[in-house]
Amino acid sequence: MGARPMSLNYLLRFSRGSKSLRSYATSTSSVNPTEISHFNALASTWWDPYGSSRLLHLMNPLRHDFISSCHALKPHSSPQKNFRYLDIGCGGGIFAESAARLSKVASVTAIDPSMEVIEVAKQHARKDPILQQPGRLEYLNQAIEDLEVPRSPEEMYDIVSLFEVIEHISRPAPFLENCLPFVKPGGWLVLSTIARTWTSWVTTKVVAEDIVGLVPKGTHDWSKYINEDELRSFFAAQKGWGINGGTKALGCIYVPGLGWKMVSGGEQWGNYFFGIRRDPEV
Repeated sequence: MGARPMSLNYLLRFSRGSKSLRSYATSTSSVNPTEISHFNALASTWWDPYGSSRLLHLMNPLRHDFISSCHALKPHSSPQKNFRYLDIGCGGGIFAESAARLSKVASVTAIDPSMEVIEVAKQHARKDPILQQPGRLEYLNQAIEDLEVPRSPEEMYDIVSLFEVIEHISRPAPFLENCLPFVKPGGWLVLSTIARTWTSWVTTKVVAEDIVGLVPKGTHDWSKYINEDELRSFFAAQKGWGINGGTKALGCIYVPGLGWKMVSGGEQWGNYFFGIRRDPEV
């Protein structure tokens, strides 16, 4: 049941050569109007801890734990304070807000192509004076393709996060290529997504959407799920990423009544975190 079925069409969609990836990414937007419409409909309940985004609220502490575990890997060149974060596909700001409150974080820039969702994020942030400090948290109604590419390491970010985003992207390889220039040397690209297995189809589609109703129907498209080895293959083709053990993956599972739990090896069959470090400059 945990076997990972793959289609040739899927692998071609994701694992193109790096040259064609770059040329394709320049003319293609990652914004999917159907996905935007779906999340617009959920915007008003984003901050309800018992609403449609409940699982995201419960998962949020694990996101920070995973980032800390990435920073614990040696060697790395990221400073231990004054981190700059870029949260791509931030939604209503669950992760962005929590990151901006950390003492070791200097600033968080959070972007999302949905105007409705960004407005929800901005309105919620206004409730906390800490988040109103200049430069602490900035929300932008933009897709990654529209964000100005940094011209120097000083303009890049220590952490670029893509939490529960890539499985909603129709062409993930060009999308990832657009994200890479924003990570500073020694910084990390971190994401969470779902492996494309029969197990994940049963748990995320049949159980979570159709039977229990943990998430609204239509939230996930199983064909867009991405396996961990596909991510590793993609980054292996990118020069300057993941040397000296700078790659980490860890599964996580939702246990009713207990919440999300990290599970080593779980990345092979369900929800998982993935992080890769941009090689430090020598």
